[in-house]
Amino acid sequence: MSSHLRQSQDDASPVQKGDAEFKGRVALVTGGSRGIGKAIALELARRGADIAFNYLKNHAAARDTEAEVAALGVRCLKVRAHVGDEEAISALFKQVEERFGRLDFLINNAASGVMRPATEIEAKHWDWTLDINARGPWLCSVAAARLMKQGGRIINLSSPGSARVLPGYFAVGVSKAALEAVTRYLAVELAAQGVSVNTVAAGFVMTGALDAFPGELGVKEIAARPTPAGRPVTPEDVAKVIAWLCGEGGEMIRGQVIVVDGGETLLHR
Repeated sequence: MSSHLRQSQDDASPVQKGDAEFKGRVALVTGGSRGIGKAIALELARRGADIAFNYLKNHAAARDTEAEVAALGVRCLKVRAHVGDEEAISALFKQVEERFGRLDFLINNAASGVMRPATEIEAKHWDWTLDINARGPWLCSVAAARLMKQGGRIINLSSPGSARVLPGYFAVGVSKAALEAVTRYLAVELAAQGVSVNTVAAGFVMTGALDAFPGELGVKEIAARPTPAGRPVTPEDVAKVIAWLCGEGGEMIRGQVIVVDGGETLLHR
């Protein structure tokens, strides 16, 4: 029996035998206090990883997530940081390094954006959206790579709107397309140091993020309907794919976009 399994049993930790594949690893999930980000943080914690996550405004949600992660028997670092701000990103990674001394997984999940057609947004809306959704993940990835001394995984969160035109999704769709290009370039540039970079594109998932869509678009109704797989996509579905990419099975997947949508985008509706 390996030492890390003996320890988890002896400590009577909520992380059970067979679940601790990431014990001793450290993951940073941006935007990890709610929705898909929270599901990712909890999934990685269940598998034994220590968790750092940032949030921006919702202190109550961040405290709740911190408590849920800690209850799984792993260490947790909660940091308020705006990933659209270069100085805030530097401060975030400084805290991660001071607390854990390393980083193994970076999940660039944090996202925002102004939901208007191209003819109705202003330059400031463009800057806000691109800074958070594309520039931020690039800066976070560069900072993370410096802490990945023994290799690691970087996984970016995108959406099918990077390649398909969705109503009012102009700035966000462009930012996600940029993020997928960032993924490809970093996958090559960071490969030599053992860091793999990929993107997971989640279909419509029923989270609070859907509130940003204008009601007349009916996005919540789309998210709630069954996919070809027979049910809607959940945050946990996305989290499990990300956890798999972080494991041994994801070693030779580089620079790819993996769509998690239950087959929804295969249909013409």
